[in-house]
Amino acid sequence: MYTIGQVSEMFHLPISTLRYYDKEGLFPEIERVSNIRKFGEKELEALRVIECLKKSGMEIKDIKQFMKWCSEGNKTYPQRRELFLKQKKAVEAEIKRLEKTLDMIRFKCWYYEQAIKDGNEDKINEMLPDKLPEEIQPIYNHAHQITIP
Repeated sequence: MYTIGQVSEMFHLPISTLRYYDKEGLFPEIERVSNIRKFGEKELEALRVIECLKKSGMEIKDIKQFMKWCSEGNKTYPQRRELFLKQKKAVEAEIKRLEKTLDMIRFKCWYYEQAIKDGNEDKINEMLPDKLPEEIQPIYNHAHQITIP
């Protein structure tokens, strides 16, 4: 069993966040000894899932729904699976967006490295958009793709 302070340190979360999660009912079976929360393995695993879902962009109200489904037993497996499939898609889309962003940053790092070397941008501008070095062209192409939502 762990105190709220220990869990706060383990997860790098403010104590106020853990109290908020508890107030919102995300640790329905948390043990209290003299009104002090004691976190067991079940709460730690719940916290891992909560933090995962939060990082994936899910709102607390939807995380509460997930936790409610968990307490309702195996009849809610399909809803829980659907929730994770939806979040998986959202995270994959975010990764794609970030990969494109990273490629723009990579291209600009190369761009300014060349500009510094050459003392200007003339040579680079002559290569744009499709005569860039072999290792840079795919990065440039990806970074400059137009995405239609």
